[in-house]
Amino acid sequence: MTDLIKGNAVIGQSGGPTAVINQSLVGIIETLKSCRKIPKILGANHGVDGIVNNKFFDLKKLKKAELERLAQSPAAALGSSRTKPTPELCKKIFASLEANDVRYFFYIGGNDSADTCRIVNEMANESGYELRCFHVPKTIDNDLRVTDHTPGYGSAAKFVASAFAGEDRDNASLPGIKISIIMGRDAGWLTAASVLGKIDNTSGPHLVYVPEVAFDEKKFIDDVAAAYKKYGRCLIAVSEGIKNKKGVPMAVALCEQMGKEIERDAHGNAQLSGSGMLGDMLSELVKAKAPRKLGVKSLRVRADTYGYLQRSFAGYASEVDQYEARMCGRTAAELAMSGNLDGSVVMKRAKTKTYKVTFERAELSQVARVTKEMPRNFINKAGNGITKSYVNYALPLVGKLPTLGKLF
Repeated sequence: MTDLIKGNAVIGQSGGPTAVINQSLVGIIETLKSCRKIPKILGANHGVDGIVNNKFFDLKKLKKAELERLAQSPAAALGSSRTKPTPELCKKIFASLEANDVRYFFYIGGNDSADTCRIVNEMANESGYELRCFHVPKTIDNDLRVTDHTPGYGSAAKFVASAFAGEDRDNASLPGIKISIIMGRDAGWLTAASVLGKIDNTSGPHLVYVPEVAFDEKKFIDDVAAAYKKYGRCLIAVSEGIKNKKGVPMAVALCEQMGKEIERDAHGNAQLSGSGMLGDMLSELVKAKAPRKLGVKSLRVRADTYGYLQRSFAGYASEVDQYEARMCGRTAAELAMSGNLDGSVVMKRAKTKTYKVTFERAELSQVARVTKEMPRNFINKAGNGITKSYVNYALPLVGKLPTLGKLF
């Protein structure tokens, strides 16, 4: 730590909360806390909004027991933000950091958070102000580049896998067609986790649809009818971000077909999360077209949307995810104190029989903005299921899953 610069530190949290985001927060705090050259550790209340508005928590005064309680708590303890980074906003952020004598900036979040760090870092370099900026990865979507996976994903995947294991037994008890919508605007990583709790090859989900494969309504009805004929029931996992061949989200396309308006956020994005719209419309589609394929008058069809439950379910976090989130925070703090460095913490998986990762630094520009999609070999050739390659990749991340039994 010979290059340790004297100044304060700021930590912020951004984007959708997770079950382990506070592990990363605590990892940073506990690593910086004993450093005399960092007089203050400030927590930005609601991310960049708190920095701009000068709203901070004093994190250095927190005792060990308080930190451990925070680490075990889901959702963003500091408050999160959906504010998109712009050059104008980043100027205000930089001005606040400079006014508060901040020399260490840590931002826990996804693609946009990495981009915020990148822009602020470039501004600091241009002005000759030494500011060490570190992005700490976080997203249940698992869609950050360079890193093998992201903190938050393992716990959300564990929730989805367990929920579908229960849904499968429920669907078998009272057979019918069940559609469940999972988070994932641009990538199907979380929806894929629905297969991790399958008891055997007859268990659901029997069909899985992700954004990486164009969604075709006719093929969907054919798939559902075929699965129903084979199993006498059909459990389906669908990503909220599935798109048609033109790249239009199906939630939008179906709304347009039915003459309905779709809610949009401040940035013009269709509101896909927290709404049962896609599930309801797919349910209506199945009710209207599948009975004819099966030669029956009607079918029992139900739909659910998991929504925000997936992100911050208390008491059910993956232990692997908790440990790795904490280590990402610690690594960011250690790197920032080791020299004039900036970057994003990434996890690299070792090519060994037993699961192991190392924590390394990547350039901010490598992580910012671009989404990492699921590899095509994780999706079956028919585009309606998930392969063993994905299962082998994901199982170490979720930890122990419930062990269920079945008679049929």
